[in-house]
Amino acid sequence: MNTAPLPVVCEPLFKPKPWGGRRLADLFDKPLPADETIGESWELVSLPENESHVLRGPLAGRSLSKLVSLWGDDLLGGVDLVDQRFPLLIKFLDACENLSVQVHPKPADDDPLGRKPGIKHEAWYVLHADPGAKLYIGLKPGVTPADVAQAANTPAMVNLLEAWEGTPGQCYYLPSGTLHALGAGLVVAEIQTPSDITYRAYDWGRVGLDGQPRELHIDQSLSNIRYDVTREMIHQPARQVAGLVSAATRAAECDRFTMDMVRLTAGLSAAVPTGELAIWMVLRGAGCLHTTAGDCPFAAGDTVLLPAAGPDRRLELTADTEWVEVRVPRA
Repeated sequence: MNTAPLPVVCEPLFKPKPWGGRRLADLFDKPLPADETIGESWELVSLPENESHVLRGPLAGRSLSKLVSLWGDDLLGGVDLVDQRFPLLIKFLDACENLSVQVHPKPADDDPLGRKPGIKHEAWYVLHADPGAKLYIGLKPGVTPADVAQAANTPAMVNLLEAWEGTPGQCYYLPSGTLHALGAGLVVAEIQTPSDITYRAYDWGRVGLDGQPRELHIDQSLSNIRYDVTREMIHQPARQVAGLVSAATRAAECDRFTMDMVRLTAGLSAAVPTGELAIWMVLRGAGCLHTTAGDCPFAAGDTVLLPAAGPDRRLELTADTEWVEVRVPRA
């Protein structure tokens, strides 16, 4: 079987959630399981309990961890693994109800980049928003630990959070340790570091899919909230940068990933350079990456993994196309 580093699309892992819905089928024609509320589609992941597998082509069925093992630096291009695993977790989220007010582990003083397991820096790019939808990210100025402790597990927690308009095309960065909640009526593309550790501080009085109240983690939440996260860190100014094949708009960046918006027109034919790991979350349109060792067609809703090395590749677009381009800064 051909083991040359090739662009691939992996099979999504669908996650039922009490706050989820069916919009990922409507927006991207995702083959959601019948009669389930799907909150998350994990597009690219390598964690102990969750592993992506190549969907089609000559490498169909291969796991992401196997590709890391097979290709090594030809896949990663000098990017460090995290706990010996692929350094990102890529998702689509569909919030038909509010998500819990939650926080992820804050980096330790001796680990400011958050390279130890458990850290979850993330960014949300808004794809769909119902009228009036809000994102709750970060604490309002002047909120103290005593304020948060008093409000924990009560509706008052929401009043401590900054509310952001749910406008399609807006991007928000959440460094690990930021108290937050994704509001109802939103679909977002989420880029994050590879962790699934979440501490819930308030869950709107909701029960889980089993009909029981969901577990809260008040002590862990209170001990992991950062109080130095500013509005400027969360909503970064857009700027023009060089994308992999064209100019792009930088939507968010941190020490662990960059997130750029790319928009191209139908009929484009262009060489795609190697030398750097990249991921395309395709939001609309369609096309194909052609190589001498095999082709990788893609359409809206697909997430394409582009290894840092491999045969020459050429991009052909059959429709106006837009994607989120994710890259990982070299250490």
